Amino acid sequence: MNQKTTDPNWIDENGQAIPVKRITKCEKLMEQKSTSLLKGSKSINQHLIGFKKDIKAICEEVEKASLAENGVVKENSKGNLTWYNFDRSIKVERSVSEPVKFDELTISAAKAKLDEFLNEAIESKFNFAKDMILTAFETTKGQLDPKKITPLTRYESKVNHPLFTEACKLIQQALRRPDSKTYYRIWAKDADGKYQAVELNFSNI
Repeated sequence: MNQKTTDPNWIDENGQAIPVKRITKCEKLMEQKSTSLLKGSKSINQHLIGFKKDIKAICEEVEKASLAENGVVKENSKGNLTWYNFDRSIKVERSVSEPVKFDELTISAAKAKLDEFLNEAIESKFNFAKDMILTAFETTKGQLDPKKITPLTRYESKVNHPLFTEACKLIQQALRRPDSKTYYRIWAKDADGKYQAVELNFSNI
């Protein structure tokens, strides 16, 4: 709410009308400057939204042109993309993040099945699987890494044990893929020939 010194009263956070003569100089300054900053930040935000749309469209245009020039006819991949200007002093990147997470209850059930497998499968031929399982379920900062665990399912037929098979099915069921995010970055070479990123925080836009 933009309150002015010409107003007879200002409304506080509780909805109470406070006579303007009781408002201090500092409060008036903060009212004026915060309103100005909010207006400016909204303007910049809208500009960033428009600029991100421009980068998206340009990346798709470049990708389409590159595919056509190489005789490839298909829709834009919308995946990772890196391209440069002619002297490679400018680099443009589009990176797509597709996080993979586990449903905690289901992956816990898979781990329980694998623990059963480790306890029951005492034959030496399963030693390689035991090592893989122990390594796959090592945590980093208390978190499981899907990239370590999901490869276990490739060995389902090789292990050929009912408990291991059940665990593999549970691992597949536990996989969750939240919405992917696309990030755009623009880099420029500095005097030392190193690419320096131009700071554009598009992550939440």
